Amino acid sequence: MSQGGLNEGSLREAGPSVHASAVQVGAHAVLIRGPSGSGKSRLAFDLIMAGRAGVVESAVLVGDDRVQLATLGHEIEVRPAPRLAGLIEIRGLGIRNCDFVEHATVGLVVDLDANDAERLPPDEALKTSILGVEIPRIPVARDYSPLPLVVAALTTTKSSSSVNP
Repeated sequence: MSQGGLNEGSLREAGPSVHASAVQVGAHAVLIRGPSGSGKSRLAFDLIMAGRAGVVESAVLVGDDRVQLATLGHEIEVRPAPRLAGLIEIRGLGIRNCDFVEHATVGLVVDLDANDAERLPPDEALKTSILGVEIPRIPVARDYSPLPLVVAALTTTKSSSSVNP
């Protein structure tokens, strides 16, 4: 036991503030990374709209443009940057207010404009490590719509077939 009676596995280890967006879809957050102009805010808003349309579970903004990451036991927690909480950029409309959650556990990472995106990616490309925690990952090629890939990842399971096409 550590100070305050907390189990060491539950202590939050402060992590970095990163240039990314995040949306809680159901019980876990989708962390969206990529270079400036790659469509992070657009994918975040598309996921929120997909949640409203019933395409995916309920989806709520965590943070747009900049989020804070921390370890919480063997999970990664994401929070909005304090000054940006509840704000999202909608291209063509500007910065808008949006419902948001104060924190969520990251369950999926989407890397936009990823150099290692492939039609049939190897297993090692479908995971990443953040602050020592391994998380499922989707690498998305430049000029490829990420929403269908994210919806597929959230609503399907990987085939157990070992047949190579």
